[in-house]
Amino acid sequence: MGLLSILKKVKEKEREVRLLILGLDNAGKTTIVKKFNGEDITTISPTLGFNINTLEHKGFKLNVWDVGGQQTIRSYWRNYFEQTDGIIWVVDSADRARLQDCRRELHALLDQEKLAGASLLVFANKQAIDLAGAVQSAEIAELLDLGSERFSTRHWAIRACSAVTGAGLADGVDWVVDDIASRIFMMA
Repeated sequence: MGLLSILKKVKEKEREVRLLILGLDNAGKTTIVKKFNGEDITTISPTLGFNINTLEHKGFKLNVWDVGGQQTIRSYWRNYFEQTDGIIWVVDSADRARLQDCRRELHALLDQEKLAGASLLVFANKQAIDLAGAVQSAEIAELLDLGSERFSTRHWAIRACSAVTGAGLADGVDWVVDDIASRIFMMA
């Protein structure tokens, strides 16, 4: 039995998943985590460093690493890549001016070897009633170049959501957990 098989069996027993939630500053990463966890979101301040939250979902223990997105912090993201099963990339759908920065940072992130096998969920945040004029998820997928060759071997999905109302959050987390489970926990 190879090392990979042994690790998969250990993980299957634990049913533990490590998720890294990233994106540019003010995209709504912390609000998403708090809303999904049923916590108060009335006062959210920028994440300076990281927060770790453990959530139970669909019989899995989710260790969610919420890392700040300020430009000065992004160079430290690589310190959190180890053993990441899934990436949740949060996009501020209402911030058209920064979508190219968002694309550049996402592509640089996905070039990292330690994240090669990680599932990618893109949350197109601030949709619906949050902000009128928000870019729709299909257009964001196009702007982020998710349909390109570089993404052809990566498991990815994009979901519209609102961190404020909670709309779309469960659907997105369901997808990422199911995708990780189908690759890691069901293989022997």
